[in-house]
This record gives sequence, structure tokens and C-alpha cells, in this order.
Amino acid sequence: MTLIACESMDVVLGRTPVLHGVSLRIERGEIVTVVGPNGSGKSTLLRCLIGAQRPTRGRILRSAGLRIGYVPQKLHIDPTLPITVRRFVDLPKRVTEAEAQDALAEAGAEGLDGRQMADLSGGQFQRVLLARAILTRPDVLLLDEPTQGLDQPGSAAFYQSLEGIRERLGCAIVMVSHDLHVVMSASDRVICLNGHVCCEGTPAVVSAAPAYRELFGTGTRGALALYRHDHDHAHHAAHHHPHHEDA
Repeated sequence: MTLIACESMDVVLGRTPVLHGVSLRIERGEIVTVVGPNGSGKSTLLRCLIGAQRPTRGRILRSAGLRIGYVPQKLHIDPTLPITVRRFVDLPKRVTEAEAQDALAEAGAEGLDGRQMADLSGGQFQRVLLARAILTRPDVLLLDEPTQGLDQPGSAAFYQSLEGIRERLGCAIVMVSHDLHVVMSASDRVICLNGHVCCEGTPAVVSAAPAYRELFGTGTRGALALYRHDHDHAHHAAHHHPHHEDA
């Protein structure tokens, strides 16, 4: 089932063309990662999907009654403003205690409800943002650079949480990232963006595409990292070991 579709979408900001001829579909239950260099239009695409930015040309179609959850790239909270995690989860609309606790547990942020937002680590902060985003039981969960500033173990744990949320909610997940390790981990589909859609498909297909290699090369953060991940995945599956993401 298609949840969101962009058809021949152009976005011009001021006089600057940012996106040109972008067509894509987001289907229920899939994890899609959008990658591209700085200035490639990734955040603008996300703003269009959310509805915060209107296309200059083309159109966006959303399924009727579509519920969207959003985890922003950065959220500044004044450290002098005391606000607990539990109070933050109540913004902008109050939720029941059971709903708050369920969402915090689902995002891996259980036990943080009494903590001050200003005192959280980067990973804890992202998990609280995630908890707030899934309170509405979204059909589509959109995340803008969700692991920026996290170390690799923190990133890997965050992506594992996302896979669990996808399983439980049945929602689609769309992540914008410049971290190519994301591509090698949870994604069902990768969209490589550089003002337009350069290539898209499974991580294996995209990493082999000339347009991807032109943008990102073939070093250990590109196709070789993908090969190593696939090899490890096959090795784990063959030995019936539980799979641990090495995002």
C-alpha cells in the first residue's frame, strides 16, 4: 500500500533550484534511507513529505487519514528551562500515563521520565524524541539525521529500536542520512539524492550503481562496507546466531 507518492516534484527556494523531477513512493512497512551529499536536497525532501514545504511543480499524494511521526535533526531546549522527560512527552498534547510509558519503553527510553531533558545524553535525547513521535501510532515515521553525534554503538542500538518499532506498528520509516553505515544496516530501500534521484533500490543495487560510486566512492564507507555487512549477515544466518547490526 502506497502511503506517500511524489510525482515529478520540483522545489525552488528563492531563485535556487533545490529538487528537480523527484518521483518516489513510500510503501507501508518499509524502511527507506535517503542519502546524498550536503546540499543535495535531503532535508527539503523531508519537509515536502511532512507537508511543511510545498513543491514548486509536481505534486505529493498522501493516503487518506495518513498519520505522520517526525523526529527532527536538532531540537534546542534551553538548559535553564526545567522540563522533565515526562512533561516533554506531553507536548503539544497531553497523553495518559500508560501511553507515555508505552512509548518511552518502545523507544528504549524507559526509566527516564523523571529526568531533566537538559541532562540527557545525545542517545537518550534522540530516544525521547522518538518516543514522542510514535505516540500517535504513525503510518509513516520520518527521521532527519537521527544519529548525528552518536557513536557507532549508540547508532546501532537506535537503528535496532527502529526495526522493532516497524515490526510492532507496521509503519513505514523514512530516514535522511549522510552516514552511509545506515545504508548498510536496516534499510530495505535506498534513495540516492543529489538534487534529483540519482539511483534507488536495495542497498546492494545502489552501492553498485555508477551514480552512487561517483558521489561516495568505493572505500570502506561505501560498497566494501556493504559487502562486509552482507557477508557477516550470511555468516550469522548460516550459524543461527542472533543478528547484531554493525551500523
